[in-house]
Amino acid sequence: METLLLNQDAVDENTQMPELIRAIEDAFAAYALGDAQMPAKSYIDLPQYNGDFRSMPAYLDADGWDAAGIKWVNVHPDNPEEFDLPTVMGTMIYSDPETAFPLAIMDGTELTMKRTGAAAAVATDHLAVEDATSMGLVGAGVQSYTQLEAISKIRPIEEVVISDLDEEAVADFIDYFDDEFDVRAGSISEAASCDILSTVTPVETPIVSADAVGEHTHINAMGADAEGKHELADELLLDAKLVIDDHAQTTHSGEINVPYNEGTLTDDDIHGDIGDIVIGELEGRTEDDGVTVFDSTGLAIQDVAAAHVVYEHANENDNGYPFDLLGL
Repeated sequence: METLLLNQDAVDENTQMPELIRAIEDAFAAYALGDAQMPAKSYIDLPQYNGDFRSMPAYLDADGWDAAGIKWVNVHPDNPEEFDLPTVMGTMIYSDPETAFPLAIMDGTELTMKRTGAAAAVATDHLAVEDATSMGLVGAGVQSYTQLEAISKIRPIEEVVISDLDEEAVADFIDYFDDEFDVRAGSISEAASCDILSTVTPVETPIVSADAVGEHTHINAMGADAEGKHELADELLLDAKLVIDDHAQTTHSGEINVPYNEGTLTDDDIHGDIGDIVIGELEGRTEDDGVTVFDSTGLAIQDVAAAHVVYEHANENDNGYPFDLLGL
C-alpha cells in the first residue's frame, strides 16, 4: 500500500471550489453536532526567527464520509525578503481513520488558501444579503485571491474593490481577475462600503472603522490568526451581528482576541458559532440585520475536509506521486 505525495499543483487541480465549499459546510455541521474531534491548535513560538509553528490535528465524521489528518504550518513574515520563501508554508498528512495508514502527504499552503476562501463563502452564504453584487478586499496577498474565487461561487459578484498599500500587489490582483469582474483599486473605505468585505491583513491596529462599512455589509475577518492581531474597530464588532468559527480559538487568536481579553467585548456580544447556523440551531441573516461579521481563525476540521476532497479526486484523476513510505 502506497502513500500519495501531492504538490501544490496537484492540490490546486483537485480542489474544485463548489465541492470544497460543501465539504467545509459539512465540517462546520459535524463540529456543531459533536461529530468531530479537534484539539486546540498548538503553537511553538520562535521569536529569534520572527516566526512560529502551529500544529492542527482533527477527525470528523461528516454526512457519508469520515476523515482524519494533521497540518503542520508556520508563519515567518521575514521569509519573502530574506530567504525568497513564502511567509506561510504548510504540510498536510491525511490518514485513513480506520487503520491510521497515511494515505497522502500534500502541500498544506495551497490547501490552506483554498479552505480559507471556502470557509468565508460558507459564512457569506448564511450572513450576506442575497443580492450582493459588490465585494471589497482589504489586503492583496495570496489569501485575497481565494476569497474572491470562493465567494463569487455563492453570490453574483460583479464589482470588486481591492485596497492595499502595495501598489504592485494590487495591480497583479487586478490583472488576474480583470476578465471576470469589474475590478479596481480603492481606499479601505471604498472596499468596506461594498455588500461583502473580506479583510486579509496581519495588522495589530484596526484599519476598518464602523463609519466605513455599508449599512448591510457582511464582513469576513480572515486576517487575525495570532494574539494581538486586530483588523476591525471595536465599535464595529460591538454593533454587528458577530459570528465566530470556534470560541476557544477566536478569543485566543481571532479578530476578537484583543477586545475580548480587554473586557471590551464579552460573550453576550457574540451571536454564536457558524456551525450552529449551518445546522439551523441559530439564525443567520434576517431582514432586521445590518452589518454582520464572521471571525475566522481557520479550523483543523476545514483542513481535513479539504484534504478529503483533494485525495478523492487525486485518485480519480491519477494525480500525484505514490511512494512506499512505510516499506510495507
